[in-house]
Amino acid sequence: MRRGRRAAAIRVSRGGRAGRHDGWVTCKHTAELGAEPEPSTREGCEDCLRQGTRWVHLRLCLTCGHVGCCDSSPERHATGHFTATGHPVIRSFEPGESWRWCYLDEDLV
Repeated sequence: MRRGRRAAAIRVSRGGRAGRHDGWVTCKHTAELGAEPEPSTREGCEDCLRQGTRWVHLRLCLTCGHVGCCDSSPERHATGHFTATGHPVIRSFEPGESWRWCYLDEDLV
């Protein structure tokens, strides 16, 4: 079996685990989230739009609704937002994708 995101999501990591949900590991940071916030924009990465740069894929901060670009994008605004704010959990903001990532646990949740 090829190891991919699914395998990474069920590995044992450095604590913070609250349990499993539908086969995915959850963390204490997801338990601290409220209702999903309204996206700051639906047009693209808000920072790339302001700077006139390009993005590859979009991520939504589940704490405040910031829409930023992924780490495959030149500016990596989603990770920059985490570094600046400490907001730990994002989800894909791409159509048809529902995965979430916790920066603090470095895992899919």
